[in-house]
Amino acid sequence: MKRSRIGYLFVAPAFVHLLVFALIPILYALYLSFFKWHILKEEKPFVGMQNYVDAVTDPPFWNAMWNSLRYTLVSVPVGLLVALLVAILVNQKMRGMTIFRTIYYIPSICSGVAIAMMWIYIYLPTNGLISGTLNAIGIKNEINLLNNVATAMWALVFMSIWTGLGPRMVLFLAGLVGIPQSLYEAAQLDGANKLREFWSITLPMLAPTTMFVVITSTISAMQIFTPVYMMTKGGPEGSTDVIGYHIYTDAWQKFHIGLASSKSFLLLIAILAVSVFQYRLMKRQMEGYSAG
Repeated sequence: MKRSRIGYLFVAPAFVHLLVFALIPILYALYLSFFKWHILKEEKPFVGMQNYVDAVTDPPFWNAMWNSLRYTLVSVPVGLLVALLVAILVNQKMRGMTIFRTIYYIPSICSGVAIAMMWIYIYLPTNGLISGTLNAIGIKNEINLLNNVATAMWALVFMSIWTGLGPRMVLFLAGLVGIPQSLYEAAQLDGANKLREFWSITLPMLAPTTMFVVITSTISAMQIFTPVYMMTKGGPEGSTDVIGYHIYTDAWQKFHIGLASSKSFLLLIAILAVSVFQYRLMKRQMEGYSAG
């Protein structure tokens, strides 16, 4: 009994943090979503499900959902492949490899605002790093990547792959280290080449890690906000108006808190549905494999 009380004391800080900064705000947002809640107006009438009806019949809302979806569909699989490749490279037994692992992880510990400002400079149309380099080698280029409908979203995707490389690489590296070497030795005795080892041993044994990376990366991609706020403000012509930024503008520029809360819960439902689908899909492939 005494040991149980000590255990509760250890988890109490984490539980209080979860309660104050997650559960209570979520429940309060759910409460607000049933009211026509405008910050600058005293009257806040109860409107039931009307905010949800207004949200699903709002074309800009679906444009934002589509932008978030195409951002996720490209940034997550490409980011996952790049991280796996880098993890395999830094898993080699060579001198100084720890330094490379540290370098790849540095972007993930930097401020999101600072990273966004750095990439604004990289994408500048005339004096930016990309344009300046191309002009220096004789290739005239003055395309404003962040102010062009055709390139703005992909500029954000490229930046997100670079930013998310560190955490994904560390997770894949931990999975690679956990694969028993005896499996590779047995495969080599059977005459398997490196490609066969990767396909038949490495990939299946990384299935639990891959599932975790895919689900957490998808959730993060669907909630992207800081780079959009700093770099494009949802433009040009709404091409980067992702759902996180769209909800922000409803809440803190138009002050429609109730409507923004209802859209937040629609986003929550969408993310939950995608996560459950990914979990069930990958769970079948995971069965029978274990790094233990």
